[in-house]
Amino acid sequence: MIERRSFDSLGGADHGWLKAKHHFSFAGYNDSRRMGWGALRVWNDDTIASQTGFPPHPHADMEIITYVREGAITHRDSLGNEGRTEAGDVQVMSAGSGITHSEYNLEPGNTRIFQIWIIPDERGRAPSWGAKPFPAGERAGRFVTLASGFKEDNDALPLRTDARVLGATLKAGETTRYTLGHERYAYLVPAKGSVEVNGVHLDARDGAAIRNETTLEVKALEDAELVLVDSAP
Repeated sequence: MIERRSFDSLGGADHGWLKAKHHFSFAGYNDSRRMGWGALRVWNDDTIASQTGFPPHPHADMEIITYVREGAITHRDSLGNEGRTEAGDVQVMSAGSGITHSEYNLEPGNTRIFQIWIIPDERGRAPSWGAKPFPAGERAGRFVTLASGFKEDNDALPLRTDARVLGATLKAGETTRYTLGHERYAYLVPAKGSVEVNGVHLDARDGAAIRNETTLEVKALEDAELVLVDSAP
């Protein structure tokens, strides 16, 4: 089962400095049919204006993954961490027992991100943060694990949940495959370009809610950049 969720059908808000689209219910957008997908709870498509951002605010007991699509985001938190994550790269904040952080676009132009929240397997653990570059060339023609709750994914950023976040870049006409485990939930969004997933057409920034599919065959109809979450029910 693959349910296409067109970009135009997503909830959202325009705060001036922030233009947000929500794949799932979030803040002022509430849709009882879109409360999450397996352990995946939030997927926000945010455009942040230059020299603006999210001022310090708290979180607890959530795995928060930021995939930077364009520009860069500068992170600071109550643990003393500070870092700048550029386009194509990823940061993970495990909020755990509680953390306060800010995320600012200090670049001369807009920054565009996917912000993904996944429910952790345990509550109350010590908070943490980390970031890592993932060069687009290493994801050419295949899915690469960017963040993972599985020990065997040594090169990925760690998650405290039964899930993986993956990325791929495909040239027009290229096809790649991904195998889903039994009863897994997947959610796929093309950050750029249009694709077919098991024959279902997706345009850029559309979402695909996937379950009961053992293999995903993704064909790029034009040059494409993909982000995929594979999570427990």
